[in-house]
Amino acid sequence: MTGAHKKHLRLGEILVARGVTTPDQVKIALTEQKKSNEHLGKIMVRLGFATESIIRDVIGGVIGQESVDLSNAVADGEAVGLIPKQMARRLRVLPLTYDGARKILTIAMADTFNVVALDQINTHLGGNAEVIPILAGEAEIEKAIDKFYGFELSVDGILNEIETGEIDYQSLDAETAEYSQPVVRLVNALLADAVKRNASDIHFEPEEGFLRFRYRIDGVMKQIRSLHKNYWSAIAVRVKVMSGMDIAETRAPQDGRISLSLSGRKVDFRVSTLPTVHGENIVLRVLDRQKGIVSFDQLGLKEDAQNTLKLMVARPEGIILVTGPTGSGKTTTLYSILSYLNTESVNIMTLEDPVEYPTTMIRQTSASETSRLDFASGIRSLMRQDPDIILVGEIRDEDTASMAFRAAMTGHQVFSTLHTNSALGSIPRLLDIGVKPDIIAGNIIGIIAQRLIRSLCSKCKVPGPLGDLERNLLGLKVTDKQKEIYNSKGCDVCGNDGYKGRIALQEVLHFDSDMDELIARKGTQRDLLRMALSKGFRTLADVGASRVLDGSTSLEEMSRVIDLTARLKTN
Repeated sequence: MTGAHKKHLRLGEILVARGVTTPDQVKIALTEQKKSNEHLGKIMVRLGFATESIIRDVIGGVIGQESVDLSNAVADGEAVGLIPKQMARRLRVLPLTYDGARKILTIAMADTFNVVALDQINTHLGGNAEVIPILAGEAEIEKAIDKFYGFELSVDGILNEIETGEIDYQSLDAETAEYSQPVVRLVNALLADAVKRNASDIHFEPEEGFLRFRYRIDGVMKQIRSLHKNYWSAIAVRVKVMSGMDIAETRAPQDGRISLSLSGRKVDFRVSTLPTVHGENIVLRVLDRQKGIVSFDQLGLKEDAQNTLKLMVARPEGIILVTGPTGSGKTTTLYSILSYLNTESVNIMTLEDPVEYPTTMIRQTSASETSRLDFASGIRSLMRQDPDIILVGEIRDEDTASMAFRAAMTGHQVFSTLHTNSALGSIPRLLDIGVKPDIIAGNIIGIIAQRLIRSLCSKCKVPGPLGDLERNLLGLKVTDKQKEIYNSKGCDVCGNDGYKGRIALQEVLHFDSDMDELIARKGTQRDLLRMALSKGFRTLADVGASRVLDGSTSLEEMSRVIDLTARLKTN
């Protein structure tokens, strides 16, 4: 038996094992293969025994190759421009995205091991870019080439096209030939551009006479461009169609979701509309799972804080809270911890509003008004499902808090979020909600307070002198030898911002018997802080100061995120 035949037979066995096809269907396909010498997967699709997407995913799993579904993909105009249509069709490839800074071109291919095709693409590019192939179905590639080539895909080019023509509103929700409609391509191009720039949110903001586009990048809003208000109604309709909203409803808030394939991976967008005096304001939260979930070791914790956190999650029952403002990475931290705990020996269940990052082996449930399942009743239902670990999206009222603590007291490990400014600020917040001090004591394992802070660009950051005010804010003593800290400057690498990427600042407060006793005796926040500091606790300001001193960020950025006024008074 030849090596090729073994590979085909192996594919057939896997298809049968997964229940995709029957042994008889595989035999028929193998018989057909002897006549045509085609790939077994292609024959299975032609005979109607399996879909191309299923074959693609199975093959990708067998060879350990990442695959992409091109049916809802959005191509990058810059990438498409690098490979001519004739070459793309001849080699059966589709350019997906191009990272200009790193010079990486990602392409979809039906056969990622086609060395001849890859060599021809490299020759065409003159060796100026690294080519990364991703597996895709052959028929999907053919359709996508027809879909993307021949149309303007850049934002500026599409806007010019719109200015010189009329908008056909009827075709904005058409399934066929939708790429002939420039507004469809404009919205896709804006979404692709936002993901490419690592934006976390996309804002479509109508003003009296114009429309403003803004992205939130590294936690800071940045205006991308402004358009005439004539464009807005068509763009709003298209976004609503994509997210499954009612296009006729303009006077009430709506929520929806968009799922697209961008840069060769699935990216979701949570969409929210809100009526304003100048029209509907639309905000999209980018839910990029690949970037949203990081491993436990990549949370950026110092060794002592990481050891404390590992000690906390090792406790089998109790509550761990993560606090911080919206957009501070609380969900990312929680899912990093859940991924660390996620094994076949435990049953992890979540209750979220909504589920942001679908994860294998974790039972995830959406709690919302429309599903008639709130957090309090949801926890009650979850506890009947034999869980070991429960994640509650947010503790926001007495009922939810009561059920969460009840779950913790009955032998479950509970994770949740709370909106407070600091770890110790969670205690008065829980008391305010209605949780009794003796319930809090003994049932809280620990609290993590978190902020996201921009990192200085490593290419252009510049050293600056340390004045008395700076030394005071950073808690430096007269005897400390530190002479300088780094400031932002701006270059081409960071888009002249001076910052690139973000790091998490976290204060980790571990509760022990002494802390529990102090809470049960209704100790003040000052008493709690004094005891926590005596046990090695470091505040957010302390953690932030260490990041300024080691050159990771600037004092200006730290003061933007963390309140340093109390530090100024005490030092």
